[in-house]
Amino acid sequence: MESVRAEMVAGVLSLAVGVGDDVEAGQTLLLLESMKMEIPVVPEGPGRVVRIAVGPGDVVQEGDLLVVLGEA
Repeated sequence: MESVRAEMVAGVLSLAVGVGDDVEAGQTLLLLESMKMEIPVVPEGPGRVVRIAVGPGDVVQEGDLLVVLGEA
C-alpha cells in the first residue's frame, strides 16, 4: 500500500479520483491550493484508490494523509 501525504500546508480544492478507481503513476489524484497556486498531487506508482482521507475545503498540514493506494 502507498500512503500519499501532503508535502505542505494547503487547502484541498478538488478530488480527481474516487474509491475503487485504478490510477497510474503521475495521474492527478487531487488538487491542493497554497499561496494562490494549484498543486496537483500524484502517486509515484500505479494502484487502486482504497481510501480518500480528505475532501474539498479541508486544510491539510505537511505530512497529513491524503489518499491510500492498494494494488490494482
